[in-house]
Amino acid sequence: MMSSASLHDFLAADHVRLDGLLAVARAGDQIDAGAYEQFRAGLLRHIGMEEKILLPAAKRLRGGEPLAQARLLRHDHSALAALLVPTPTPALLEQIRAVLALHNPIEEGPDGVYAACDRLAGAEAESLLQALRAAPPVPTAAHFDGPRAFAAIERLLYAAGEVRGDAALFTRTLRGQPSCR
Repeated sequence: MMSSASLHDFLAADHVRLDGLLAVARAGDQIDAGAYEQFRAGLLRHIGMEEKILLPAAKRLRGGEPLAQARLLRHDHSALAALLVPTPTPALLEQIRAVLALHNPIEEGPDGVYAACDRLAGAEAESLLQALRAAPPVPTAAHFDGPRAFAAIERLLYAAGEVRGDAALFTRTLRGQPSCR
């Protein structure tokens, strides 16, 4: 059965769902742990869909050449995954929001990754969409609040900013809060 949804529609709708969960998690005086854990699991699954299905398919369809934005997305995905390791705090949730605010338009824009993948997919679009829909949930581990977790966050945020030409882009928000707490 053919679907009328595009890769862009499917993945952008997942962004909307994830943004809603993050907003609920941050809405009150306390972090809504249930909404946050749904967001965390959902974001990890979304990253997995892009890293394991979408970006490899685009590379294959381009004859082995990755999309120009793939390197940037991988840096963002690494930083986001690291931000999901510690127990959530308002500062961590704000940092996640800041990364997503720059990340999502690269994927969703008219010349973004999702539109490029729709163009590249052609006759394979439906099978790619089925693979994305069938992506399994990603198991989540218990939160870890040790110094290595925060050192990894700072290193990966620095790298995500550096690939954009501004190494301090994301780390500016960490000044005065070296452990994102």
